[in-house]
Amino acid sequence: MRGWRTLALITAVCTFGATATAAGPQATPDAAKTSQGRQKALLAFQSDLVSVLAPSGDADRLLAAALLARPLPNPGKLSNFHSLIERAAHADDAGPAVNWARLADCDPGAHACPNSTALTQLVQQAPDNAAVWLVKLSQDVNTLKKDDARQDLAKAASAQLYDDYSGVALKVLANGATLLPPPSATLDPNSAAGANGVQALIVFSTAAGMPQPALRDTAAYCAEQAPKDASVKDDCLKLGKILEWGSSPLARSLGLHLREVLNTDPAQQQDAQNARLNLVWQVQNFAELSLRAQNDKARAQHLLALARSGGTQMSMVLAALHDDGIPTDAPAGWQPHKAQ
Repeated sequence: MRGWRTLALITAVCTFGATATAAGPQATPDAAKTSQGRQKALLAFQSDLVSVLAPSGDADRLLAAALLARPLPNPGKLSNFHSLIERAAHADDAGPAVNWARLADCDPGAHACPNSTALTQLVQQAPDNAAVWLVKLSQDVNTLKKDDARQDLAKAASAQLYDDYSGVALKVLANGATLLPPPSATLDPNSAAGANGVQALIVFSTAAGMPQPALRDTAAYCAEQAPKDASVKDDCLKLGKILEWGSSPLARSLGLHLREVLNTDPAQQQDAQNARLNLVWQVQNFAELSLRAQNDKARAQHLLALARSGGTQMSMVLAALHDDGIPTDAPAGWQPHKAQ
């Protein structure tokens, strides 16, 4: 299906520091040991951050603690993801971002994902967020609830916005990760970014663990149903417009994909194709900028400041490119790097 190569590429390059702590294929045994020791120190530091954040009754601090705890190998009973996200959900100031993260508090082996309680509460908390309805659409498609899936699409198409709350996650993590100075064992001896590099690595890699709707299910539903039902096609096109202005590169990629394959106007199809190429350019340049920040203190500080300022993942990508003097449109003749 056209457009999904683009989405796969965006997924592959969108995570900050994906290879930051890898020893590398040519690493010497000593370098590998250093990498393993640093990995252990990073996990210990992340656990310390959880310990500082966990006693709070504030929903944002508890959300940060829960996200930081989720990848830890052996968190305590009261400081694991489940315990912390439950406390965050019951905090007086809890917003929909907490229940969005709580979608991941489930057992995939028991086919209990996403968390049904969290999804029910999200429908009540954020009925104008298309992302919520796309989570429900995926669930209803996979459980063969055809009428419910059709209603989910209609509600997503009439929503006001698409927000996967990654911007909220980045903000609370950026605030939480700076509560303690990173120990010297966490620092990369080959990097000039110092403590800021460690903080940026933790913030961006942890935020990447926020749940995402199975956007392939939405694309497949529209591809299958739109040719048979004009009303479905109309709703898929309406949804596409919302996604084009969505909070994440993945959402924007799907929105452009829907316009390209469902709009019959050749000019609109070409415009969507051009916009998709620019999107891949933006994401790849942001990924490269983020990797450079691991050896550049000023860049790492700037990324952390952008994360703390709020907004969405997409707005942060564009702001980072602008501030670094990188154009948002791909040069003529540019072609994307292949996803690894």
